[in-house]
Amino acid sequence: MLLQQIAASVAEHEERAPLWAEPWVFGISMFAILVLLMFITLSYGNLGNRHSAVDEHADPHRQHPNKHDHGQGH
Repeated sequence: MLLQQIAASVAEHEERAPLWAEPWVFGISMFAILVLLMFITLSYGNLGNRHSAVDEHADPHRQHPNKHDHGQGH
């Protein structure tokens, strides 16, 4: 009970740290940064369409066998 009274007393007299901008500025800037990162991510969406697809050859000397080669190897 004494600890609760001390905590309530400290919380009552605690001053908040000063901010260098209004609180809404932080929200708007975080939103703008995330939107920018989203557009950067979306710009890489067509990167795989630049070149035509090349079939992968089945390499018999591969250390880890490809279990999805559909019988192209050995």
